[in-house]
Amino acid sequence: AACAGLIGPNGAVNLLRTTTFAGYHDGIEHYVTAFKFQGGSGQFGSLVPLPGVPTSVEKGGDWTLQRLIRETEIAKFNVRGALPLAAPAADAVVLMQVKIDALDITVLSGGGESVGRWATEHGFRLPPDAPEVLDFYAARSPIFMAAIFDADAAKAKGQQVGDGTPVHITIPTANPWVPLRILATGKSAAARVDADVYLLTDRKPLLLPAPFANGMELQYSQTASASLLNDLRSDKGMDWVPEMAWLTKIGINAAASQLTYDLAISANGKVPSRVAAGLEAPANPTTPATNTPSNEPLALVGIAILGLGAVLLIGRFAPRSVAP
Repeated sequence: AACAGLIGPNGAVNLLRTTTFAGYHDGIEHYVTAFKFQGGSGQFGSLVPLPGVPTSVEKGGDWTLQRLIRETEIAKFNVRGALPLAAPAADAVVLMQVKIDALDITVLSGGGESVGRWATEHGFRLPPDAPEVLDFYAARSPIFMAAIFDADAAKAKGQQVGDGTPVHITIPTANPWVPLRILATGKSAAARVDADVYLLTDRKPLLLPAPFANGMELQYSQTASASLLNDLRSDKGMDWVPEMAWLTKIGINAAASQLTYDLAISANGKVPSRVAAGLEAPANPTTPATNTPSNEPLALVGIAILGLGAVLLIGRFAPRSVAP
């Protein structure tokens, strides 16, 4: 698994790895993300695209991510085998604000320009390619989650180096996808991007792009064990996990220049959406809204991303308090 992080100008690393499990069942998506404290001081943060408006953001369970990793490391599995820029927009709308341990989380609705402006005004130091990436995601879903990590607050709470803060985000959505392009944000074309993507679906999923090119490799694909599902279901907030599912693991080992797409998943036998994969622009780009998306039932059960650097800034926050 790769490490993705936020690096301050003095070289101190605070969020070395972002680990995420995103589960889908009965039209509801569940993200469980752990931010790991790696020392240092000051404030660091990340900006993550979301497929819909969350109904809740709360502290996650204790062992879901670790159990999923352990399951896929039991044995090796061998397998053979440009969007328009958003128009100028009004200010981003704050939909939700939650504090979880040393994390200040804000859910935003807005176009790429307005979300970028909000981030800059709140101390984010965005890399040069951030506006293009924000527009890429806002055209499909104008919802973003900003997570600001206060290392000094973490120390005051007794959080030790290596400790993780799990966050569980519940999102009704009918259009699931895994953000991959954002992994390359702020990187040179030749820089390597490494990540592990875990999928948990009702049946063997169809994927776009297929994981045989562009830096993707299918590494695990089989029925999820009953012990795994039971263990996941017993963790905090994970009682939605079904009795039967298919587990897939995809390894990402690509140059940043290769990651021009996201990963679209279909578990109902239909061809995955090229728009959801970021391969085509939507016919009618979405506009910021505060309403909850449709609860249309989905066959897709779960997705997890290990080492997902869903981060649009690399740098320390401005030395000031962050306004709400």
